[in-house]
Amino acid sequence: AHLHFSPQSSFSRTSSYQISGSGAGYGGAGAAYGGAGTGLIGASVAGRNFSSFSMGGMGGMGGMSGSGGFVAPPITAVTVNQSLLAPLNLEIDPTIQAVRTQEKEQIKSLNNRFASFIDKVRFLEQQNKMLETKWSLLQDQTTTRSNIEGMFEAYIANLRRQLDGLGNEKVKLEGELKNMQGLVEDFKRKYEDEINKRAAVENEFVLLKKDVDAAYMNKVELEAKVDALQDEINFLRAVYEAELRELQGQIKDTSVVVEMDNSRNLDMDAIVAEVRSQYEDIANRSRAEAETWYKQKYEEMQSSAGQYGEDLRTTKAEIADLNRMIARLQNEIEAIKGQRASLEAQIAEAEERGELAVKDAKLRIRDLEDALQRAKQDMARQVREYQELMNVKLALDIEIATYRKLLEGEESRLASGGSNATIHVQQSCKFQIINL
Repeated sequence: AHLHFSPQSSFSRTSSYQISGSGAGYGGAGAAYGGAGTGLIGASVAGRNFSSFSMGGMGGMGGMSGSGGFVAPPITAVTVNQSLLAPLNLEIDPTIQAVRTQEKEQIKSLNNRFASFIDKVRFLEQQNKMLETKWSLLQDQTTTRSNIEGMFEAYIANLRRQLDGLGNEKVKLEGELKNMQGLVEDFKRKYEDEINKRAAVENEFVLLKKDVDAAYMNKVELEAKVDALQDEINFLRAVYEAELRELQGQIKDTSVVVEMDNSRNLDMDAIVAEVRSQYEDIANRSRAEAETWYKQKYEEMQSSAGQYGEDLRTTKAEIADLNRMIARLQNEIEAIKGQRASLEAQIAEAEERGELAVKDAKLRIRDLEDALQRAKQDMARQVREYQELMNVKLALDIEIATYRKLLEGEESRLASGGSNATIHVQQSCKFQIINL
């Protein structure tokens, strides 16, 4: 009997198995490959085909066809067995049909098992190829990851350099801030000193104003006194003139009376002249004393007024100088306040820039650390997957080696049997069952 599998579409991998034996059984009692007859059997198992499967027994070697090519059997010497020329015993065994059916079922089960085994081998080879492809991809990805890690490290180094630069700039700005704070404190002390000086000058100005007011009041009082004294002098002059006129009238009256009553020869003109001279002398002395006192008082008042006027002019000049100094100090204080506000704004801006730069650098470093951690986790995951794939590949290699050893053992067992058999296996997608 010959088993022939005809493929519809074949794969590129072809396996050949050589089985030698002489009447060797395969699969069970009563099942044998070869015989006196010739047959062609095709099997379809699990969507896989055997392109050619040829076995030869005692009846001879069969031909083999398919996409794997034609394999010619070896030429042997032809011998005639005389026993075969004897008449055949045509007694039909009643169990031959059952035996043949059993043999067919055993052949089908063996074909199914062999097809499943070949399918499993093919699947394992595909898995091996897939694992090799994944391994190459993982190696490429590992190289890419290493490049990305280098880029990240360079970027992190750059950010660290920027952070160091920002730290140096921060130290520099802190030094400038301390200098500015020292200047601000110096200006503040000067400002406080100027405020104290201004307060002292204002107090002195108040005191001088009080003195000026007192001097002005004294001047007014003295002017009032001068007016009163002038009025008093005028009044005394008027009284003196009235008394003088009255005395002159009395002298005239007395003179008349004397002339009337006194009969002696008296020189009344001399007496009157003497009295007049006495009264004139008294009046002149009184007038001189009054004028002297008035002049003295007037000179004293003028000297006091001049002194107070000079003091007033000096005080006014000092007040003007103090006002100019106060205006100048106020301008300087306003300028210092402006400089202080500008310096405080610059300091606040520098602090804000430094804080923002530090925060930005910290955020960038945190992002890079997170990205680096994620990359490390991804790399560890890929390493674990690679290890798992390598374990699977190792298990598949062990299983393939086991199946190869089983096949080699089966081949050696069949080779130590009897008849020669050649098995050509070519994988394809479909099988056709052809019965002859």
